[in-house]
Amino acid sequence: MNMSDAGKFMIFCAEQYKLEKKLNGKQLDDLFSRYDVWGYIYDCYDALHTVGRNYIIHDIDLYLQAREPA
Repeated sequence: MNMSDAGKFMIFCAEQYKLEKKLNGKQLDDLFSRYDVWGYIYDCYDALHTVGRNYIIHDIDLYLQAREPA
């Protein structure tokens, strides 16, 4: 079974975010699932896969901030 490029990229983003924010796997999955970060990364694959790690982490942070209740 071959994983799609988008799937591999989603895992890369998740691992990088997890390391940067010092989260465990469950914390990361809970956060990404609650705010549909998985869907965001998948939907934005074409744009996000062309940028660097720091930009991706910052972009995920902005996405999460926009979805936090006021």
